[in-house]
Amino acid sequence: MSGALVVFSGGQDSTTCLFWAKKHFDEVHALSFFYGQKHSRELDAARAIAKEAGVPLDVQDVSFISRIGRSSLTDPSMPMDREKPQDSFPNTFVPGRNMFFLGIAAVCAREKGIRNIVTGVSQTDFSGYPDCRDTFIRSMNVTLNLAMEEQFVLHTPLMWLDKAATWEMADSLGVFDLVRTRTVTCYNGVEGDGCGECPSCRLRRRGLEEYLERKNRASRPEGDVSHA
Repeated sequence: MSGALVVFSGGQDSTTCLFWAKKHFDEVHALSFFYGQKHSRELDAARAIAKEAGVPLDVQDVSFISRIGRSSLTDPSMPMDREKPQDSFPNTFVPGRNMFFLGIAAVCAREKGIRNIVTGVSQTDFSGYPDCRDTFIRSMNVTLNLAMEEQFVLHTPLMWLDKAATWEMADSLGVFDLVRTRTVTCYNGVEGDGCGECPSCRLRRRGLEEYLERKNRASRPEGDVSHA
């Protein structure tokens, strides 16, 4: 096995991917971004989790992203969409974010002699964001290889997993409690279970409840219907 660079936000998905990478690669580095988001708590979480995991973390300032495209995650004056509009993206979409992140990650990985890049995007629960789709990742992988004459591999362990399956993966990696209590997935910057109201928290909670119910059913003795 070789090294990997994880695009790491300090949230549920990227933290699960961080520990997935630690299981599958000999050497793991993490890269986080300040892109003009309204709160810095996710970066605080990323630093703390990376330190506990023994993974070197680099934080890059790419706040120009917030100045060239509008999003409710970067513009405090914009009310956040609670549901995805039928004819458009939710306004929590940050235009170009994953494109910029992966491009910068590839440059940083190249400088470290790393060719494996891990990102926590998922098409199953992608909330309408086009830069979380498998077709985008495949295209970006080709573009990065052509742009730098390298053979990068973009790994997306969560691409075809819903949130319940992502919780299951975290549990199988032995980091369920860490992911539940220490990560920041909430768009309002609340640690752990979050604010409970933003789209990210509601998606996370539904997946958690589904996984815990499934786990509970699996642990019951055969024929036990006391909780049915």
